[in-house]
Amino acid sequence: MALIKNEIPILEYDTDENAVIDTKAEGLTPFPEKAVFAFLKDEVERYALSSGGELLDIFKTTTKDFPIYACEYGGKRICLCQAPLGGAAAVQMLDYLIGHGCREIISAGACGALTDIPENEFLVPVRALRDEGASYHYLPPSREIALNKRGIRAVEQALRQAGRKFEQVKTWTTDGFFRETEEMVRYRRQEGCRVVEMECASLAACAEFRNVVLGMLLYTADTLADEKNYQERGWGRASLAEALQLALDAVLFVE
Repeated sequence: MALIKNEIPILEYDTDENAVIDTKAEGLTPFPEKAVFAFLKDEVERYALSSGGELLDIFKTTTKDFPIYACEYGGKRICLCQAPLGGAAAVQMLDYLIGHGCREIISAGACGALTDIPENEFLVPVRALRDEGASYHYLPPSREIALNKRGIRAVEQALRQAGRKFEQVKTWTTDGFFRETEEMVRYRRQEGCRVVEMECASLAACAEFRNVVLGMLLYTADTLADEKNYQERGWGRASLAEALQLALDAVLFVE
């Protein structure tokens, strides 16, 4: 175990797996090993309540409480909860789920298109550019992170089963939503990023550090393909229900 120091604080890294505030839930009934952790607004809770989901816990924050449910799906007991926006907030909750027993996790959420991709297209991120902060607390500094191959396979299998076309993509994970400048967008596109979002690299780093499987499903919402003519489009709202269904299917395919 070692603390690796750097002049730039975000590049400092501690290899110690233990922290002052521990996520492990000793002595409590563990959550299901399979989990869907979804950035899908109220669709998650609507599904949990309509399917007779059991309230397992409530993840409390200073701004909002996040119910955590257990649902029966495809003959398996699955942990299901809404994910908070942004890498730091999402990783805090993901680490909590892992500490309570989740080991095979599928996440789903929206992304912005950096190239000419129509709205409501499904994509599978295989690499994420680490332009955020949370991932650097879990893994040593690097430009990109590769997503877990088992997670990728599970998401792709669910998409194929549903007859949905998809592409693998490299995504730009940023925590500066209002700092996506014209030149930066062009730069990220030039280095191979086709979409942008705010959590993928953070979640992937936490999962790798904790030695669990994480796969991610993205659907296109707004577009920055023409950086001089930003378009919100419909924010991908038409994809919410299908994205949740695909995530539930995908988590069953994690082997």
